[in-house]
Amino acid sequence: MKNSNFPTKPMNKSQTQPPTDTWITATWQEYIQIIEDPIYEKAKSYYHNGKFRIEMSPVGNTHASDHAFVIGVVALFAATKNIMLNGLDNGAYEKTEYLAAQPDASYYIGENADVIPWETFIIDLGIYPPPTLVIEVADASLADDKGEKRLLYEAMNVSEYWIVDVQNVEIIAFAIAKVGSQRINQSQVLPGLAISLLEEALQRTRQTNQGQVYPWLFQEFQT
Repeated sequence: MKNSNFPTKPMNKSQTQPPTDTWITATWQEYIQIIEDPIYEKAKSYYHNGKFRIEMSPVGNTHASDHAFVIGVVALFAATKNIMLNGLDNGAYEKTEYLAAQPDASYYIGENADVIPWETFIIDLGIYPPPTLVIEVADASLADDKGEKRLLYEAMNVSEYWIVDVQNVEIIAFAIAKVGSQRINQSQVLPGLAISLLEEALQRTRQTNQGQVYPWLFQEFQT
């Protein structure tokens, strides 16, 4: 596993509620004990390389809108191109003693589209394969999404990772292989989907509502 240079805070065993939106050094057992607290029922949590992070901050309109829009765009493209796909909104993944993640959106694509049983709660990566595509929508969390979380998704062996940069209206996309991650301009798991087209669609949502952008995007997908 790769080591991260990101600063972390040590786990204070006297704290009943650790600080959120920062990485805290802890054992897997400490992490599990903390996230089982009912106060974190609606929180997002991550664990990697002996550190955990809890995110509880409510998201604003920009984050929530881009989150909803990018989910719709992926579904529209898959339907247009007849690509088998199952998506998860805030789906939870875990590999005991090793890592845990709860990305904003994630997808099983192609031959793995139906691999996760319907009744599954937390997806055990010791049993099931990792998602094909993971997406994080970044507002205040951009540095972390580009850094520590990218290392986490490399360790998860996802095939592709996108970061939706809300403030700069940009999509930062990575293909992930055994040697690490590399920036890409076109999706490899959704063949024919240019990242620049997604960015143009996001730009259009700043000028008009999503209902007017989808028909334009549908025509682009058909060409």
